[in-house]
Amino acid sequence: MGRDLYEKFDEVKALYTEASDVLGYDVAELSFIGPSEELNKTMRTQPCLLTASIAACAALGLRGVRPSAVSGHSLGEYSALVATGSISFPEAVRITEARGRIMQEAVPEGKGLMAAILGLDRPVMDEICAGISSGYVSSANYNCPGQIVISGEKAAVEEAMAAAKAAGAKRALPLAVSVPSHSKLMAEAAGRFAEALTGITIKDAAVPFVNNTEARFISDAEEIRQSLLKQLSCAVLWEDCVRTLFEAGNMAFVETGPGKVLSGLIKRIEPSARIFNVEDTASLDKTLAELNALKYF
Repeated sequence: MGRDLYEKFDEVKALYTEASDVLGYDVAELSFIGPSEELNKTMRTQPCLLTASIAACAALGLRGVRPSAVSGHSLGEYSALVATGSISFPEAVRITEARGRIMQEAVPEGKGLMAAILGLDRPVMDEICAGISSGYVSSANYNCPGQIVISGEKAAVEEAMAAAKAAGAKRALPLAVSVPSHSKLMAEAAGRFAEALTGITIKDAAVPFVNNTEARFISDAEEIRQSLLKQLSCAVLWEDCVRTLFEAGNMAFVETGPGKVLSGLIKRIEPSARIFNVEDTASLDKTLAELNALKYF
């Protein structure tokens, strides 16, 4: 992830060097070569993904494209806030590594689980979670209509998956993650993360920013800090975030960083939206050509 842009732009190479200096290891080498078992550790994954996303933002900026508003999904909020100038890139690298480490240490391996539920509405899934007797489980990501991720204790998530299937879910898929993110099992982690957040500078957002926990525009620095803290143990309202952006007049969405997962979700949320992604030079050139043709910049 990010290698093509790294090889094309000196400014992107400089970002990877900066991230490496902050973290004390070669972010480019880990991102491009691995080993995968090291990259898949969440304290490594988070800053490496952030760097790849900001590399794509930087490539767009070099070609004259600036966002009129931003949002991000979970970890992506940090990329969004770097794009607004609210958090500096080096401090975002540092805090996302801390976030990953704290999250991983918060819940013992094998205790937590997350699962994607396809084909049920929010009220139905929320009611199922509330009725589980074997432990704690809750909705963690409201990704798009008919796609909800649940999170909690392993046995409770498995019981909720079975109940969802019985209620008519098309699929219930366990996710390959060991950390039950965006659930109250992260409450202890949130306490530790609050200390880490006090160590970074957060400025007022210079570009409109929609937060995950409430899906509303916020710009005040302290409000952003509290929102980032709350996000660790609360659900990500991604469907609502997209609607908030769209209803405010943002008709074109550019997903920056590896893959097109959010592009697919946005298409299901707002079918009339114009959707682009930038993860390498080919997708950058394609996006620039289409944005220019549409006179977006």
